[in-house]
Formats: sequence, structure tokens, C-alpha cells
Amino acid sequence: MQQRNFTNYLIIALKGMAMGAADVVPGVSGGTIAFISGIYEELLGSISAINFSALKLLRKKGLKVFWKSINGNFLLSLLLGVFISIISLAKLISWLLENKPILVWSFFFGLVLASILFIGKQITKWNLITILLFVIGASLAYYITTLQPLISENTSPYFLFVAGAIAICAMILPGISGSFILVLLGAYKPVLDAIHNRDYKVLIILASGAVIGLLTFSKVLKWLFQHYKNFTLAVLTGFILGSLNKIWPWKETLTWRVNSHGVKVPFNEQSILPFSYNGDSQLTMAIVLAAIGFALIIFLEKVAQLSEKK
Repeated sequence: MQQRNFTNYLIIALKGMAMGAADVVPGVSGGTIAFISGIYEELLGSISAINFSALKLLRKKGLKVFWKSINGNFLLSLLLGVFISIISLAKLISWLLENKPILVWSFFFGLVLASILFIGKQITKWNLITILLFVIGASLAYYITTLQPLISENTSPYFLFVAGAIAICAMILPGISGSFILVLLGAYKPVLDAIHNRDYKVLIILASGAVIGLLTFSKVLKWLFQHYKNFTLAVLTGFILGSLNKIWPWKETLTWRVNSHGVKVPFNEQSILPFSYNGDSQLTMAIVLAAIGFALIIFLEKVAQLSEKK
């Protein structure tokens, strides 16, 4: 395990803040940010290290050995960054999404578009199977973004447990966000209501499902990266490409819903061309922000390459 100093952990915390900011946006996955910031595989490995063997180490050899075995400093720094970002940026991003949606989505569209090139370049060998998996990943993600959210809301403990497990898997999978999956399942409003009403029973059930889903799915992804890295990257690259439909800046609202604050918000939307948008398409500024998002990923890639050479 690599030796790190305070500055290294501060950078990891900043990456966690970027992940947290992305997870606040319904449609952008924190997993995508983890991938383009170069910590994705370490994150998977650290999460999957939390198992019964690690708990045995805790019991037999103490906290220090256990903490080292799960890469605890890395996880703590990252989660601290995610937490700080969510509590500090959630209101700002929510306000921007409500008041400047086209500009916010344009920035993230450029950012995610560049991440496709970044991840795709890591595929060392393209062949028929790799191309097929890329197409399947893109098609599946696009199909998910076109699904109509469930109108009925299920609050049964079993359903919320499963919803938590599925949503957390989406959160660490580059592409679709966990919050969007909760919307599709009809669990988004019950979860928000539980948070606002401090319904700890519901939150514990949801968190339990999330923990089980995270520990299980991280092991599956880690195994896939170890044995079929090119194929896995192809699927993930395709998945991110297909998910671009969800964050396309110009939308036409098909149906509406009332949120937990009693405000009418879009429920089901479809992507349209900016020239067909009913209102100010803000096309020039949207292109500028998309370019900034795209350039930011290219810049981060160059910085990472320079760091590796040192």
C-alpha cells in the first residue's frame, strides 16, 4: 500500500467533494467522478476489503491492523469529502438546477462527454467482443434513461431495503446516478420524506440495503477489473455514453409531480433539440459551459500524467 502524507489525503478529500457534488445532481454518478479522478479501482478494492476476515483482524489484532487492511485513511478522507460536499453544496446545486438548469446540465454534459474519451482510452485492445459490450452498455443505459418513473410509491421495508441496495450500486457505477434509480423505482419521495421527518426506522432499513449492496457489488466489480478489465471498461464506457441522454440540457416535460415541499416539479421528460426548446435555449452560454466541463477533464488528465512522471 502506497505511503501518503497530509497533502495526498487532502487531495483525496477534494476528489470526494467532487463525487459528492456529482451525486447531488440526479443523473450524474459519483462513480464517474471517481473514475476520471483516478481513484475508482482503489475505491473498489478498499470497499471490498471490508469483510469477515477484516473483522477477525479487528478482534484478534486490534483497530490499527484492521484500519490498515481496509485502507481506512483513504476511505475516511474520501467519505469526509463526500459528506462535506453534500452538506455544503446541496442547497447551491439544488438552487442552480431549479433556476439555471440548462447551464448546469451543459457543464456536466461536457464533463461526462470528456470522461467517455478518458475511460475509453484505457481500453488496450478493441475487438468484436469489446465493441459488442460497448454497444450493449450504451443501449442499456440509454434505455434506462427513457424509462418512465413509477407513480406509485412503495414504503414496505423489503422494498426499501432492495431499493437502497440497487441505488448504491448505481452510485458507484459510472453512468446513472443512485438518486435517478430511486426516482425510477418510486422510492425517491419516501426516502426524502424519511429524511425530512427523521424516520430513523426507514433510514436504517435503506442504509442496511445500501451497505449490503455496496459490499457485494464492489467485490463483483473488483473481480471483473482483475479478470476482464478491457471488457469491463468497454461496458462502463458504453454505459456512460448512453447515460448522456439523462443529462442532455434541453428537455420537454411530459408529466409533473409534487415534491416533498409541495412544489410542482418535472416528473417525466424527454430530450429535444435546443432549437425546439420552449423558451430561452441559452445556446451560446451552454456551449461555453460544456466546453469548460470538457476542458476540465482534459486538464485533470494532463495533471495526473505529470504526477505519474514525477
